[in-house]
Amino acid sequence: MNAAPATAGAVVPQRDPALTTLLARVATTARAGGASFGRAAAEALGQTEAEALATCAQALHLPLLSGDGLQLLRADFDAVPFTEASRRRMVAVREADGDLLLVIDDPFDADRLEWAEHRMAQPVSLGLAASEEITAFLRRHEAGLRAIESVGASSPQSEPMGDDGEELSISRIADDTSPVVRLVNSMLYDALRAEASDVHLEMDARGAVIKYRLDGVLDTVSRIEDPTQAEQVVSRIKVLAELDIAERRVPQDGRFQVRIDRREIDLRVSILPAAHGEDVVVRILDKKRLVDEVRGLRFETLGFDDQSIADLRSLARLPFGLMLVTGPTGSGKTTTLYAALSEVNNGRDKIVTIEDPIEYQLPGVTQVPVNDRRGLTFSRGLRSILRHDPDKIMVGEVRDAETAQIAVQAALTGHLVFTTVHANSVFDVMGRLLHIGVDPFSLVSALNGVVAQRLLRINCTHCACPDPVDLSMRPSSERVLLADRVLMRGSGCGHCRGTGYRGRRAIAEVLRFDDAMRDALFDRTSVASAKRAARERGMRSIRRAGLDLVAAGLTTLEELDRVTFAESDSESPTEQASSRQPASDDR
Repeated sequence: MNAAPATAGAVVPQRDPALTTLLARVATTARAGGASFGRAAAEALGQTEAEALATCAQALHLPLLSGDGLQLLRADFDAVPFTEASRRRMVAVREADGDLLLVIDDPFDADRLEWAEHRMAQPVSLGLAASEEITAFLRRHEAGLRAIESVGASSPQSEPMGDDGEELSISRIADDTSPVVRLVNSMLYDALRAEASDVHLEMDARGAVIKYRLDGVLDTVSRIEDPTQAEQVVSRIKVLAELDIAERRVPQDGRFQVRIDRREIDLRVSILPAAHGEDVVVRILDKKRLVDEVRGLRFETLGFDDQSIADLRSLARLPFGLMLVTGPTGSGKTTTLYAALSEVNNGRDKIVTIEDPIEYQLPGVTQVPVNDRRGLTFSRGLRSILRHDPDKIMVGEVRDAETAQIAVQAALTGHLVFTTVHANSVFDVMGRLLHIGVDPFSLVSALNGVVAQRLLRINCTHCACPDPVDLSMRPSSERVLLADRVLMRGSGCGHCRGTGYRGRRAIAEVLRFDDAMRDALFDRTSVASAKRAARERGMRSIRRAGLDLVAAGLTTLEELDRVTFAESDSESPTEQASSRQPASDDR
């Protein structure tokens, strides 16, 4: 099945200009009146709807798909999400040879064609089908939605639901005729298919914007043009999360769970009052995927380079002391600690964690969830853990001075403690902990090392191509490193949803503490002097780790600039020379 590429300006070659002009006017009138193009064309041509669509297809050199022919093709909801397919009455399908075909019920709708061309960011052919046939095709694929079963709303403090408890069954909701229910269902379904980490619903004066967080970056996927319907969507999500739908002045948090294809999905809901209504964020945790990841979780699987892996392993395998991982929210700190625990979990040591919440189920590890409402805080739980005869302890996050002091004391009394702190670099961690009241002598004595990390988006392997970059405004150290390298960039395709990136890889700087580093920190040396001392001991900056990936063609300078700061030209020639070695792509 062949068809000409679809564009917003000129869809296909014209065989009969007069007939095409007539059909274009009919399409405009039909859209203005909310009627289907097929029926309007049939009335204008004095034919049946099937005959009118066949006439249109012949005039525009487009393939006409019947209901049976459409059902034989495979839907590609990554190219056009189910939400948009339903709302825009179009569907992307894969032909037998793998080519992408966009099936639409109105080939003259320039707005829809322009949206599709921008969305898919790849050559696409256009096909024509009746509006009813497209709707029937989508209903057939709604079986995916019907496979979603809610297992009940829950919260960290809620008790398991009994058999007589209310079941929030999305399988029943899929059969509902409510457009709001269908919109929420398809929004969640598309987000799960796209492997989004969060769904954002941002209210504005005209309604709401739906965004997915993909590989750490927000991507706008749809709009709700009706403010009333947008409010109803928020209320529907509140009902699922068992929140107060009448309360609109204060933030609310809740959660609920769904099952899809026998996978248990945990959805955490955050409601925040804003200028135009209530904004919603739904965080998605696919427990089965997390369990599968944990089974083979090692530093290599996170994408760290060989030098960082060696440094991380040496810190994780020390007999006692404190290992801190720092970075902004969403930088993979907790996953790195899980990888460290997985590598040292030999069955001979007692390992206990306290987390908020427990994101991964680790076999052979005692995991304690924080429950603030019932008095189980990080500090109180950590005290109890120390009476549980642990060898290794993981504290999900240091949030206050009491938790920090207990963690430091545990490290000084023979325990190996892993924890995270929110800071921007390995040197900012010290100021952060000292600011909340941790004793500096105890902290420096307990610290084995600090790891600062970020996650970089990686170029899509399906559309990456050479990217000529002007390096004249870059620091000289970066120009030397990247000179004569073929830099790459993803051009955008259906596999990466037009972003040019698919997947992420961790980069890190690891500062190991020896006596000299401790003396330098005790002497309250300047940050510049501390950085020089660290580099003399082999620490490579997080920026340098990212530049290695850029030099290897795995990511872009634009992406690196998004998550790190450019450095001054202060590194030694030896470090610059070592950084010019090709980055290993064997993870």
